[in-house]
Amino acid sequence: MRLLLISNSTNAGEAYLAYPMPRIGEFLRGVREVAFVPYAAVTFSYADYERRVQARFSEFGIRVRSVHRAADPAAMIRRAEAICVGGGNTFALAKKMQEQGLMRAIRNRVKAGVPYVGWSAGSNVACPAISTTNDMPIVEPESFRAVGAVKFQINPHYLDANPEGHAGETREVRLLEFVAANPRRYAVGLREGCMLRYENGRLELLGSRPMRIFKKGLTPYEVQPGDDLSFLL
Repeated sequence: MRLLLISNSTNAGEAYLAYPMPRIGEFLRGVREVAFVPYAAVTFSYADYERRVQARFSEFGIRVRSVHRAADPAAMIRRAEAICVGGGNTFALAKKMQEQGLMRAIRNRVKAGVPYVGWSAGSNVACPAISTTNDMPIVEPESFRAVGAVKFQINPHYLDANPEGHAGETREVRLLEFVAANPRRYAVGLREGCMLRYENGRLELLGSRPMRIFKKGLTPYEVQPGDDLSFLL
């Protein structure tokens, strides 16, 4: 498998996809066209999303074709040279992907070695389930089941603290609840500006910030870029 799972598309104060684009270009070197899944978009159109991503991917000579234009989106995935899934609302994304049979189609293609790039919700759906999303359930998917390209759960945009004056649960508390309810599964807090790359059987944390690890029975702890992450596989 070849996976590039990105926490967020855009760092504060930067242009869209500015920080991950060099890594995406490197990861997709030699790819001429990607099948793009835009279904996490809610307040703007799929066509707008396609155009926005195309504007950045054009820098590397890569054509972006959105599955929303295909008569048979799953067939488009089965023929894809590479697959890209954008961020937005994870529930909206999962619902549409399940309706169109894209979860299974992507799983099969990824297992066959087709490169997969996702950010935010697009990284979350690469996990076994969407249960560690930050998003509101604005629509109801068939289930929480997702692609399952990796065996662990990702919480994108991971934050260490609540805003000042907020007394609700921290992100850590919510992830501790997840691992308590799912004791066999690891969850990782992937901070903004970071990504996970899986190639040649090796999982690597990229970025300048550590990643937080959650597992039932373990005190949450940090791993650094360059650390051995084979335990997650």
